Amino acid sequence: MVREDDSLDELLDELDGHDALDKAQQQVSITVDERRYGKAVTLVSGLDIPESKIESLASSLKSSLAVGGTVSEDTIELQGDHRDRLPELLQDHGYDVQ
Repeated sequence: MVREDDSLDELLDELDGHDALDKAQQQVSITVDERRYGKAVTLVSGLDIPESKIESLASSLKSSLAVGGTVSEDTIELQGDHRDRLPELLQDHGYDVQ
């Protein structure tokens, strides 16, 4: 409920809290696919967030892992096999990993 005496910061904090709840309810899946020449690609799927936030998350993950990657149809594709490090990174961003 918004009251006239609420500050803009309080309102933004409240909205951020709802976003965190939505993230925690999502079941994110991590799989590894093999592409041409036997190269591994890690796929992060199950993200039910706007494309701009997927792009931002992908950028953050690529930076943290020091790898290349892209976003394709609501799935983040990262070069290499990162099943060991991704769950922790995604949990740091507030996602529940399957």
